[in-house]
Amino acid sequence: VLLLAYFALQVIYARRKYKISPPETAGHPEFERIFRAQANCSEYFPIFVSLLWVAGIFFHQGAAAACGLLYLYARFKYFQGYTVAAQGRLGPMYASARVLWLLMGLAVAGLLAHFLLP
Repeated sequence: VLLLAYFALQVIYARRKYKISPPETAGHPEFERIFRAQANCSEYFPIFVSLLWVAGIFFHQGAAAACGLLYLYARFKYFQGYTVAAQGRLGPMYASARVLWLLMGLAVAGLLAHFLLP
């Protein structure tokens, strides 16, 4: 939640810097990159939290927590890269997607073990 708050504050600061009042979402290219980075991170947050929760309950809390920290770090690097240049988001975006797939695998493995094994 703190990371999302940080991203939202960056959008607020960019709105002030480039004099773009809400609900406007277009304007200076740097503002648009910051706005899109924040929106993209917010869109993926429910998926991340859901997978983290299921993996933590049904697989292992430590493994889920480690994946959660990796994901948050990758998203932070994604935001930083995207604010500089659109191409700067690609490496961290792929890294965060891999972590989401890993969390998905852990969640599925935990659910299968819980419901299918005696």
